[in-house]
Order: sequence, then C-alpha cells, then structure tokens
Amino acid sequence: MNYPELALIAFILSIIFSIGGVGSAIAIVPVMGWLGIPLMTAKPAGLFINTLSMLSATLKNIKHGKLDHRFGLPILIVATAMAPVGAYAGKFIPKVYVLWVFVAFLIYSGTMMIFFRPRRRGSGGNHIVEGSLIGGIAGFLGGLLGVGGGGIISPALIMLGYEPKKVAATTALVVFFSSLSGFLTYWGTGTLDWELLLWVSIPAIAGGWLGTHLMHFKMSSEQVKKVIGVIMYLIALKTLLVAMG
Repeated sequence: MNYPELALIAFILSIIFSIGGVGSAIAIVPVMGWLGIPLMTAKPAGLFINTLSMLSATLKNIKHGKLDHRFGLPILIVATAMAPVGAYAGKFIPKVYVLWVFVAFLIYSGTMMIFFRPRRRGSGGNHIVEGSLIGGIAGFLGGLLGVGGGGIISPALIMLGYEPKKVAATTALVVFFSSLSGFLTYWGTGTLDWELLLWVSIPAIAGGWLGTHLMHFKMSSEQVKKVIGVIMYLIALKTLLVAMG
C-alpha cells in the first residue's frame, strides 16, 4: 500500500471538497477501492478523513462568523443518529450493491451541483421537517457508503433556495458530526487500518483548512459547485466501470 500517495490524494481532495462543505470521503473512498484497499477498510478511513477535514473547516467557519448553528441543528441531530445505522447495515450488503448506490449518489450530487439553479428562499417551509428528512437520508447513506452525507445535504439545501456559502458552512458542521458517528461505529466492528489513518490525518486537516479559506475569500459559489460536480461525474464513471467489472 502506497501511503504517501494516499496522503497526497487526501490532501488534494480535502481542499476541493471542503470548498463546498461536502467532505472529501465521497471521492476518497472509491479512489481507495481503485488502489486495492478493501471497501470495509476504505469506508471508515473516508469517514475519519471527513471528520478531520470538516472539523478544520468548521473551526475556520466559526472564527470568521460564517456558521449559523441553529439553521442546521435538525439536520445535524438526525444525520448523526442515522449514520451508525447505515454503517452497521453496510456489514450485510454485498460490495457490488454498495458500488451501485455509490454511482447513483455521485450522479445525483454532481447533477445538482452543475445544473440546478436555486430559487430564492421564501419565508415558508418547515425547517425542522425539511432538516430532519434531509438529515435522515444523508446520515444513513453517509454511514452506509462511508461518505458522511454532505453530497446529499448540500445539493438538497441549495435546491430549497438557501445561499450556497451558508449551505457549505452548515454542511461542514453536520458532516463532521455524522462522519464521527459513523466512524465510531466502524471502529466497533474492528475494520480500521490505523497506519492508513495516521498517514491521511494531517493532510486531511490541512486540506480542509485551505479549502475553506479558498471558499470564503477566493471563489464564487457557482465556481465551487461546478468544480465539485465535474469531479463527482468523473468518479461516478470510474466507479461504474468497477461495479460492472
């Protein structure tokens, strides 16, 4: 296993995906699979990377006053509760089915990021119901796939009309807690590779910090969405080939 190569990949992807508050595990987990790492080892590693990179991003968001914790509280609570359920369910679902779910997840997220044009958010809507539904789906799939759920939360909130940079800050906070919850569940199953986790931890923290800095000060919301969307499509294509292979 080439740990320096994985560390570099973790750093680059953590930069890119923390720009959108999504969490880089959505890309890192399938990449690890391509490099020969077993899926049940790659998924907790992806959640660990998410936990560290989104912690770094969230601390930076708090420092710059970008985080409205009340906005994402219903999503956070339900997603954190459902992530262990998804992680535990992953033990019983065959790998090929997980890969197909991954492909669908990536295509959905990429399409929303690139093509969807959000409407302006009105005063209506039940924030608690919306947040709980989004959090439940995102938490379960995030735990199942080892991706934290940001690829569902961020596009869904943008679709509902919330401002993309506010969504990115909120999603980073939720993904931190849901990823940590899912990671602890995998830890309980004894599927962790501690040497792998040590190699990717510092690059993930550094990438999360740098990506959040770029999001706040260097890039527009539209640029953020399109970059992430294209990457998701490319990973979906490669994962589809693996699932069919």
